[in-house]
Amino acid sequence: MKALRTEGLRKTYGTVKALDGLDLAVEPGTVFGFLGPNGAGKTTTLKILAGLTRPTGGQAWVMEEPVSPESRAREVIGYLPEEPRFYTWMSAREFLARFVGGLLGMPRREAAARADELLERVGLQESARRRIAGFSRGMRQRLGLAQALMNHPQVLLLDEPVSALDPGGRRDMLELIGRLKAEATVFMSTHILDDVERVCDTIGILNHGRLVALEEREALLSRYAVPVYEVEFEATPEAVAAWAQKATGEPNVVGVEVSGSHVRVRLDGSGLARAGLQRLVLAAGMTVVRYEIARPSLEDVFLRLTGHALRD
Repeated sequence: MKALRTEGLRKTYGTVKALDGLDLAVEPGTVFGFLGPNGAGKTTTLKILAGLTRPTGGQAWVMEEPVSPESRAREVIGYLPEEPRFYTWMSAREFLARFVGGLLGMPRREAAARADELLERVGLQESARRRIAGFSRGMRQRLGLAQALMNHPQVLLLDEPVSALDPGGRRDMLELIGRLKAEATVFMSTHILDDVERVCDTIGILNHGRLVALEEREALLSRYAVPVYEVEFEATPEAVAAWAQKATGEPNVVGVEVSGSHVRVRLDGSGLARAGLQRLVLAAGMTVVRYEIARPSLEDVFLRLTGHALRD
């Protein structure tokens, strides 16, 4: 049984195709990273899976239940939108225990206990009785995650769950998400590639409403990453920058990144590329401190599959 599944999922807004025949399947007990440039259809997919909007065509299933606004599948889903909204005159505990617990039909004592448990898990126990109006965006994001967990979901849908957090908060949230797969399948969209590499078991890349890759993290890096070399010179930053500029115009070079004396060169994978780079390095007239094949990154894979960097 798949935790999530879609077949031929389509969604149009007028003449715009947000999703164009999306087929995917997510295994239970995993953290699935959903990547794509802005406008690729990630949020639309999450809203359809959550039963908040209907597809134009195709079908989605959660725990093998067909998804729709009236579906029983919604009972096993927890959903965190990118910008969660609250009744800001409430306290965090009141919002979870009374409002969310009431919507879920939970007994008051059970809802209060669950609220206290979740506020502690997301690091808001000391702010439990504060009005939400005084919360930072990061605190609201944490409260949104607690809200998504109130019903003990089997599937957790997270839209940019750590985008509003500071580095420390992001680390804590990612550790929590990593632990959550013991109790729920996590489907998260994000723009932060480091976070995906850190916590996700499987990765799907969406481009123009179509899935262009779906594999386990290491298999994806192995299959699609282009050769990347790191070169470090003993020279002035100006001399290194000038060499990097020259390398950019060379055949078989598809990308060059410079940081001081360090240069990261992305090749096209052809047989001539490696030899060409070696000749270019030897002709630089600078002392080479380091020259090695770099571990491919998710950014390299994303660039190859979509034609531009995710941060663009």
